[in-house]
Amino acid sequence: MTSQLHALCFDASDPLRLARFWADFLGWEMSDDFSEGIVILPSDDTGFRMRFLPAQEQKTGQNQMHFDLTSTSLDDQQQTVARALALGARHIDIGQRPDEGHVVLADPEGNEFCVIEPGNNFLADCGFIGALACDGSQEVGYFWSQALGWPLVWDQDQETAIRSPHGGPKVTWGGPPLMPKTGKYRLHFDLAPPVGGDQQAEVDRLVSLGATRIDIGQGDVPWVVMADPDGHEFCVLRPR
Repeated sequence: MTSQLHALCFDASDPLRLARFWADFLGWEMSDDFSEGIVILPSDDTGFRMRFLPAQEQKTGQNQMHFDLTSTSLDDQQQTVARALALGARHIDIGQRPDEGHVVLADPEGNEFCVIEPGNNFLADCGFIGALACDGSQEVGYFWSQALGWPLVWDQDQETAIRSPHGGPKVTWGGPPLMPKTGKYRLHFDLAPPVGGDQQAEVDRLVSLGATRIDIGQGDVPWVVMADPDGHEFCVLRPR
């Protein structure tokens, strides 16, 4: 048995505002259970929720994760971009070339995402959220494949991708060179131990795969903060 990807968490200066942006943009529902904070729930086969956490620190630098969103036609791509802009997104320049077909945007707190041009074969059978694209090594792709029990669906030239056996978005890692880590990341995974599982046993399993326990000043909390082999933080929740 392996961990479940329970949520993708965003640190946010205004969690409610950011949650509303993503809920409206994706067509997801806001959860009325506030035991985990502000959460939006998928209305498709994405498989994981999104959770928004209050943070005092402002965003600096580029995130290590971003969504690649799919489109079915150039008109559909333009409509997606227009809808995002109307909800509070903006165009940004991260060094993309003019001849590249995707459109790079940022949400109201500066978190990057891309609207991919139609005809992208790699994302052809994925939903609107085609991929969660991550900065990371081949080793970390192997780690997450084992951690989640998701098979590798791409492993070439040190680039890796995994996908849940149930479908939904791919999670990809672009290989070297990696971005320098300058502090705590604003996006991280929350993992839930398998049903009937034990939090400590799952932490021990993840350590055996190459993760480490870390202290980011979390204090006495019911979750365990860890880092994957590239140093990306994630949390292992207590079974509910």
